[in-house]
Amino acid sequence: MEGDKETTLAITQQLTLERSIMTESSTLNIKAGKYTIDKVHSSVSFVIRHMVAAKVRGRFNDFDGTLDIAETLEDSKVDVNIVADSVDTGNEQRDGHLKSADFFEAESNKVITFVSTKLEISGGNEGKLFGDLTIRGNTLPVVLDVEYLGTEKNPYGKTVLGFSATTEINREDFGVSWNTVLETGGLMVGKTVKIEIDVEAQLEE
Repeated sequence: MEGDKETTLAITQQLTLERSIMTESSTLNIKAGKYTIDKVHSSVSFVIRHMVAAKVRGRFNDFDGTLDIAETLEDSKVDVNIVADSVDTGNEQRDGHLKSADFFEAESNKVITFVSTKLEISGGNEGKLFGDLTIRGNTLPVVLDVEYLGTEKNPYGKTVLGFSATTEINREDFGVSWNTVLETGGLMVGKTVKIEIDVEAQLEE
């Protein structure tokens, strides 16, 4: 009998947790509709190790995208296009190298794309966004950790929402494999790239 009580208690606790997560998901209060990313108030940036001991930060200055927020939030879709030639690390020579065939090969692979395939709400205002990322014509699945920042009316009476997202990729998986070995045996450029995204998007009304 004692074992039955413990089993019943465990099941009850699990059901309570699941109901709690479902309740948190349903109270995010995001208005359904198509949202367009506002480039002026959004950013797509990255961080990578350089010469082992330092980090270099960069961003893409030209991108666009939409968020199709569904009535059932988990059915929402995200579609983003990033212009490879707009990469900006604050150094013209380095940016030129990144645009070359050694890295993005931006002349023939003009756009980096992300198309979502699934959204999972973890509870509260956080979740995981699954999707396909294409760089240099190579498409691989990625998972972004997403944080919903809120919804508000801007001074023009338009509905806007905000979120941030992060993920890490191995650039070599996408054919971005240039490197050189340092005297100490380390690599000039790290393989792991951390991607950081901050978005403000406006509802099309």
